[in-house]
Amino acid sequence: MTGLQGDMVATAQEPQRVSAADFIRGFANWRLQSARKPVVVTHHGKDAHVLISLDDYRRLDGDVAREVAAASDILQSSLAALVESVRDGVILIDRQRRVAALNPAASDMLEVPAAGLVGEALTVAVPGLRDSLILHHINRLLDHRERFSGDLPGMLRPRQWLHVDLVPLPVGGAIVLRDVSDAIDGFAAGDMRQAMLDAVEIDGGIGHARISVRETVEAANAMLTDLLGVDAAAIRRVRFSALLAVGQRPAFVEALESVFRSGAPARIASQMVTRDGSAVDVALTIAEVRGPYASDGAVVLVTHRPG
Repeated sequence: MTGLQGDMVATAQEPQRVSAADFIRGFANWRLQSARKPVVVTHHGKDAHVLISLDDYRRLDGDVAREVAAASDILQSSLAALVESVRDGVILIDRQRRVAALNPAASDMLEVPAAGLVGEALTVAVPGLRDSLILHHINRLLDHRERFSGDLPGMLRPRQWLHVDLVPLPVGGAIVLRDVSDAIDGFAAGDMRQAMLDAVEIDGGIGHARISVRETVEAANAMLTDLLGVDAAAIRRVRFSALLAVGQRPAFVEALESVFRSGAPARIASQMVTRDGSAVDVALTIAEVRGPYASDGAVVLVTHRPG
């Protein structure tokens, strides 16, 4: 290709430019020109609009539509992959109360392969729903697109608690299941521990102190402070062994180290020194308070020991 031919091709590929005033006066001409290549309409010397042929516009519009469709496909596949990977069980149901799809976590919860559940009536796939309160909410979900969220016992197996979310979808709805049995058991255990502490306080014959891993007193109940003849503020941040008779301190420190080392509670005979200097025979029971990652200290129960 000669230099002249190259200049002509480059010129042909470049859009034509025309001022807005000239475009209005010669619209018929510029409309014909736009059939061959775009016409850029300028305003005060700056590009403002482009006139192109209908065929070029349709091609452009088609490219945009394809890009939007491709992006939508990527989004849908990403959402599907996300649902497949989450730990919560997800069951999709249609408006005829049939299982439309479920993720691996839901299949594991039901202990049935997904292929064996798709198309089954929901109450056949999950028999426990027949007698569960959640069935009413599922009907409300499908009939009125009503959401629900709550904790339910025994839906899949006895003594199991599931957190259930019902979400309306175009296909019908989604049932999202999360096993919260451990959390519910933790709440129950916490309630039981609080009840035991209340019983100890009512009994009045058992003292207790919460101590840190450094052995300092963080809290003490009224029975213990009455025994020592001091108020709670006076012994806060004091090492617990300092409340004992001098000869009893090494045995307590050794027992406490054993509790932290092994995690097993320990019980020892000891003596506590009151504010007036008298020694009281006591039995000390030491149990570790274990946090999620490390020891949070210990609880020491104090009871009178016959002399």
